[in-house]
Order: sequence, then C-alpha cells, then structure tokens
Amino acid sequence: MRELVFALEYEPGCNRVADALADHPDARIRSLSLHATDERLWRVDHVTGTAAALAAIEEAFLNSDYYADCLATDDCGATQATQVLDRTDDTLVLYSDWERTPTCASVPHIARDHLGDGVLFETRHEGRHYTWRVVHSGEGDAAGFFDALEAAIGDSARMEMLRTADAAASTGEPNDGATGLAPEQEAALRAAVEHGYYESPREIDVGDLAAHLDVPRSTLTYRLRRAEERLAKRYVADDGFADGAPTPL
Repeated sequence: MRELVFALEYEPGCNRVADALADHPDARIRSLSLHATDERLWRVDHVTGTAAALAAIEEAFLNSDYYADCLATDDCGATQATQVLDRTDDTLVLYSDWERTPTCASVPHIARDHLGDGVLFETRHEGRHYTWRVVHSGEGDAAGFFDALEAAIGDSARMEMLRTADAAASTGEPNDGATGLAPEQEAALRAAVEHGYYESPREIDVGDLAAHLDVPRSTLTYRLRRAEERLAKRYVADDGFADGAPTPL
C-alpha cells in the first residue's frame, strides 16, 4: 500500500468552505468517512470552532453553489444534500451526499480513474488549506493522477506535495528525508529558527517572516503548524518524555 499526502491552497472566492474557514482561523474540519463511486460521493465531516464559525461553515455546505469536493469553478449542475447529524456549542457533524454530472471533477473521482478501486481518503481542512491523504494499492498511475488533478484545479488552487510513502510507514518514520517533513515545511521551520521566530521574545513575527520568504502568511502559518505537529508526535512516539527529569522551562 502507498500513501499520497498533499494540500490544496484555494484562492479567495474559489471554494465557499475555504472562504468560511479563512474568516474563522481557529475552525477545523476533518473527514470521519468518505466514499465515492463513479457517479456519487458520500462523506461525513466533523467541524470544530466557535458558534459563529460553525454557522458560517454550515451555511457554506448548505448553499446551493457548493458541492462536496467538486473542483469545477462554474455551476456544474450537480445535486447535493447535506444534513446536520450532530451539533454542540463548538462541534458540528455534517453528512453530504453528492451526485455528480459529466462536467464535475473531484479528488476521489480522479483518484479512482488513475489509482483504481479500493482507494481510501482522509481529509483535513483549515483556512484555505485542504489536506488530503490518499491510500491506494500502489498500482495505477500516480503521476497521471497528479497531472489530472492539476488540470482540474486550474487557477482556483495551488497544490503542495507533503509526502509520498509506504502506507505502513506513515505511522512511524515517513520516507521523505531525515526530519520526516515535506521540503516546504522543513524550509519554513529552518527559516523560523534562523530568524528568531522561536526566541522569547520573538525577533520576527510570522507576517515579516512570510514576506522574507515571499509566501502568503496563511501558507507559512500552515507549514509551521504541520511541521510542529509532526515533530511533536514523533518526539512523543519516540518516548521523548521517558526517563530523566523534565527539562526546566
């Protein structure tokens, strides 16, 4: 089994859910289940955030010009039904059923075309970044998948590769370098350290660091957060807290 991990960074106005998340930076969406056939797609998503964020995200899902995962930038004539399965003060669970048309395209359907049946999907959406983890048999045409995906997203989003590895290795050390980070994440982390972002007090803020690296602020924030998350999980998995006294603050 192989896994492909990548992120789509949507331009403003190209994805209603991304726009809602960008307006509410502390909100997150992760898929609990995602299944696709040639003509349909079903998914269940778990949303966290403030009451205002949940309302905006729910409205984006329910709006008639948004279809689950459709990459078409114009009205594709698809039909979608979204239901609220659960709601609390800070969480929302949404079920979406999407019936596509010949003009629709999506990550799962492009994956089925190029990677075959039995593909598994896991997603995380925060801000304008939509991260996909695709697990497949290792057969099929991965290069053709990414070529078709780039053609489908056009100018609406930018794709960033994060990891390709054996799926079994994803719970341990990924096969993408000594740090286990995507090259863009490692470069962001190195720049942050070199320019004093992690000093106390900080010698540079994220906006100035983003300007120095010539990347959008949201992109740099996303890369740093993903790098920090991976390194923290790796440290704990390696029993970094075991034995010895705690490090003084």
